[in-house]
Amino acid sequence: MASSDHTILQFSPSSTGISAKVHPLVIFNICDCFVRRPDQADRIIGTLLGSVLPDGTVDIRNSYAVPHTESQDQVALDSDYHHNMLSSHQKVNPKEVIVGWFSTGFGVTGGSSLIHDFFSRETTNPIHLTIDTGFTNGEASVKGFVSVHLSIGDQQLAAQFQEIPLDLCMVEAERIGFDILKTTAVEKLPNDLEGMEASMQRLLALIDDIYKYVDDVVEGHVPQDNKIGRFIADTVASLPKLSPQDFDKLVNDGLEDQLLLLYLASLTRTQLSFAEKLNTAAQIL
Repeated sequence: MASSDHTILQFSPSSTGISAKVHPLVIFNICDCFVRRPDQADRIIGTLLGSVLPDGTVDIRNSYAVPHTESQDQVALDSDYHHNMLSSHQKVNPKEVIVGWFSTGFGVTGGSSLIHDFFSRETTNPIHLTIDTGFTNGEASVKGFVSVHLSIGDQQLAAQFQEIPLDLCMVEAERIGFDILKTTAVEKLPNDLEGMEASMQRLLALIDDIYKYVDDVVEGHVPQDNKIGRFIADTVASLPKLSPQDFDKLVNDGLEDQLLLLYLASLTRTQLSFAEKLNTAAQIL
């Protein structure tokens, strides 16, 4: 009977037994960066900082977002920003080193392997942390992965993300705060105009409530309260006496100043973006 040769595929055992602990500051920081992300960004990525404990557990204590752009076939990271932020963090906490990277979303995506290759050059065996910032079903899905190489003998063929045990290190007070934040999750922070509009709507609602209260007191439906009456009188007396024309001019002047600041800030960002692209192109050439 003829014998047949078998090809044996095997995973690299270097990542076996790795586990990680995540502190609540990391989750809060990632969620804060997500709601402050640029309008065109679907997700954010960033660097995880911490240390490796004597038992081999990776202790993730801090994080910061890294600007990036990605498409279907490529990912571009701002490596200069990444290294500047790392240098600044280590001036305050020199014991914290790079232990991996994070991304928002439900899991590993197509560009994750490219980003993981970059962080593999920054540290040995980095951890990939994913966080569901949408709090689907009222829960924040936090998962950790490591890259495991699939090889035939000594030849490496591909890499696969393998999930590792993850422990959320929260005391009771932090867990209570985390549960409250989950119920008030927002997709995006409002811009200046949206925030002003919401504030004006709340102010008009409060003024309507005061009008209703005063009318009810005058008509005898509600007993009068001298303290509330004095408070309303003091509030009205504190308002400046301006004509409608002067008030409109004051608001328009302040709005023009704000728009000028926004224009200058946008112009500065554009100039810095051009300088960064030119610097990158010069390094490539």
